Amino acid sequence: MKILVTGGAGFIGSAVVRHLIQDTEHQVVNVDKLTYAGNLESLRSVDSDPRYSFERVDICDEAEVKRIFSQHEPDLVMHLAAESHVDRSIDGPGEFIQTNIVGTYVLLEQSRAYWQSLNGERKARFRFHHISTDEVYGDLPHPDDHDGELPLFTEDTSYAPSSPYSASKASSDHLVRAWQRTYGFPTVITNCSNNYGPYHFPEKLIPLVILNALDGKPLPVYGKGNQIRDWLYVEDHARALVLVATKGCVGETYNIGGHNEKQNIEVITTICEILDELKPAQPEKGVSSYKELITFVQDRPGHDMRYAIDAGKIQSELDWTPEETFDSGIRKTIQWYLDNHDWCARVQDGSYQRERLGQKV
Repeated sequence: MKILVTGGAGFIGSAVVRHLIQDTEHQVVNVDKLTYAGNLESLRSVDSDPRYSFERVDICDEAEVKRIFSQHEPDLVMHLAAESHVDRSIDGPGEFIQTNIVGTYVLLEQSRAYWQSLNGERKARFRFHHISTDEVYGDLPHPDDHDGELPLFTEDTSYAPSSPYSASKASSDHLVRAWQRTYGFPTVITNCSNNYGPYHFPEKLIPLVILNALDGKPLPVYGKGNQIRDWLYVEDHARALVLVATKGCVGETYNIGGHNEKQNIEVITTICEILDELKPAQPEKGVSSYKELITFVQDRPGHDMRYAIDAGKIQSELDWTPEETFDSGIRKTIQWYLDNHDWCARVQDGSYQRERLGQKV
């Protein structure tokens, strides 16, 4: 099967591409614009494989997207291309509207036209898999403010996005569902919890904390640091995505979570403790433990307090569960950054130097 992956040079997309090439027999066409967060170095381990090809294309470019379908004739689309950082969406929402909404529309229309040109078995097996986020649901009650059992996001949870990023992803989800209902276009959607792992661009929480700690820089904690996220190791997510794309039911939504609810401050202190073990802080530089670098800063505007996924549906229907616990996954992640500091230096090309984003309100 030939799979077209949009955003395949990004964090989650590159994990999907590596999994497809290394662990399956599928062919892959990687379509990526190569923005600041897309980097082909994340695909060095697979880019010489004859089953892999790359197209540097913006999904908003209708003519180029049409050419890709005509030239490569995929059997399946996995749509991951997106602007994805909440703080960046606060500073500049326009790019999020363009890529996440307009880009998804262009891809849907070109995919639908291509699908309608197919016949027989090829048309019957074609799928459009849209990869989204749990942030479209808004947030959940926090244990500090809630008595009794805490709810989880399910596939039936109503949408209530809080940021320009999550609103743009919610919009794209609605487009995909509308194309399925109106045109009978064979789509499937997944909504995932917070991903972490190797090759993560350094503006996100976990790599930012790791790299700032190693450089002796402050470790910013928004508000009290009591915001809760469900953490999902990216390679577990990649396995789940390929499973849904190839075996999921048309018209269905599957939530994918790691069963790892952690407060942000707990994540940061865990990173510090593991770094103290693996690469001890140097007292001559002013700190005896990386925890001394923790700095509480003003909270993000509109910050959701808790996300947590009920992944029961994908477990019961597709037999998927995460292999990594948070303890095992975070240790693997930290070790990867210790071993690949040069990758981090190269992907930061000068446009982002780990400054705080999301304060332009």
